[in-house]
Amino acid sequence: MDLKRDGRNRYRLPRRGKMRVDAVVYANERLLPLLRDDKSLEQLANAACLPGVVEPVIGMPDIHEGFGLPIGGVMAVEVDGIISAGAVGMDINCGVRLVRTDLPARDLDRPVLRRLMERIEDHVPTGVGKKGKHKGIGTAIFEAVAQKGAAAVLEAGFGDAADLEYIEERGCLPGADLGAVSREAYNRGAGQLGTLGGGNHFIELQVVTDTFDEDAARRFGLFTGQLTVMIHTGSRGFGHQICTDYTKRLAAAAPKYGIELPNRGLACAPINSPEGQNYYKAMACAVNFAFANRQIIMTDIMRAFSDVTGRSPEKMGMRLVYDVAHNIAKWEKHYGKKYLVHRKGATRALCPGHPANPEVYRESGHPALVPGSMGTASYILVGTEKAAETFFSVNHGAGRVLSRTAAEKQITRDDFDRAMGEILYNARHYKELVDEAPPAYKDIEQVVATLVDVGITKKVARMMPLAVVKGKD
Repeated sequence: MDLKRDGRNRYRLPRRGKMRVDAVVYANERLLPLLRDDKSLEQLANAACLPGVVEPVIGMPDIHEGFGLPIGGVMAVEVDGIISAGAVGMDINCGVRLVRTDLPARDLDRPVLRRLMERIEDHVPTGVGKKGKHKGIGTAIFEAVAQKGAAAVLEAGFGDAADLEYIEERGCLPGADLGAVSREAYNRGAGQLGTLGGGNHFIELQVVTDTFDEDAARRFGLFTGQLTVMIHTGSRGFGHQICTDYTKRLAAAAPKYGIELPNRGLACAPINSPEGQNYYKAMACAVNFAFANRQIIMTDIMRAFSDVTGRSPEKMGMRLVYDVAHNIAKWEKHYGKKYLVHRKGATRALCPGHPANPEVYRESGHPALVPGSMGTASYILVGTEKAAETFFSVNHGAGRVLSRTAAEKQITRDDFDRAMGEILYNARHYKELVDEAPPAYKDIEQVVATLVDVGITKKVARMMPLAVVKGKD
């Protein structure tokens, strides 16, 4: 791939072959060599071949090889272009939610942290295939969730109506229709609300180590030394099955519309075709499921804190800071035009004053939540006006440098222990988590600095993990 320097930390992949537009990748000198280690640039070039794609297709600093569009990819499409399941991803609306507290982290010693972890696991099932523990969440609520998102579980007693102001899209992507969802997807999703899952999903107890923008930090309710809780999960088996189903359907439909697919991972159909419309309707169901799933988990975490401390969430100052989606396609306005923006492993980051910000964050810009690996820092950022060049997008995390298989082979017990230090984790043996160990990921400090240094984002706060709850694959 013939990358051309196009400014500081910015590289252009010029149009060639069947590419319709250029691609752009953001990387600093430390991250640039990592782009040669996988097929992520080739996947960006493939995405640039699709009908209706808008220049440029973008690779974030955490870019790495995925299925179809690389993880860390952003692709905007004209209103008469295509929609692609592989450009959204398997875990539809995998995303992050941050909860703040009034608790000084120094007041929670290791035994208390361990009790909190154990109590959280009592409330929140972790691991692949687990079912939710709330017996009151039956078919009726699941179907309401698919249509209404987080609002449906708020009505069932999980949280406060004000929480909607702190969730991207107010916790609901319009246009959902369960009629576009297969029976297999329906069955996989019906019992999984309120579950964390496995892989890179986590619940993390953190301490705010630094605040960089005091005004924005104050608006977000953050202060140095504070305990925060970060939740990372998505639409579970429901979204995975929807992506699987529609990758097959869109691949089969593409020839009918004269679309030559660069690879099966970018299976797509025109947005306005029956197949494209049905994928959007099904995807929206999974997006709404994920917002509701994180809402239930947050409520259960608050209950776990109350169980351990004997204090109400209100007395502990526990409230939602924000919830962002990572894997989604939605209609947005950029440069005065309406586009369907696919973000796969990327986070929206609107600048202060942008009209699409929630009212509570209109002046500051909403928080962009960027987790690192389970042994490294996470960041809260805000976008700037310059973020318009990325369709107001930022990286969603650190990004892998080792596949799960490679991590299991290469990372030793000593490597794992050294990387985790004093951070508590809930696995009995390091092998259960080694594929998620910090050495499997890029340096979050370099990833964040890449966009900060060119003025696309601003740092607001930095958090470090104290204790991590994860599930097994």
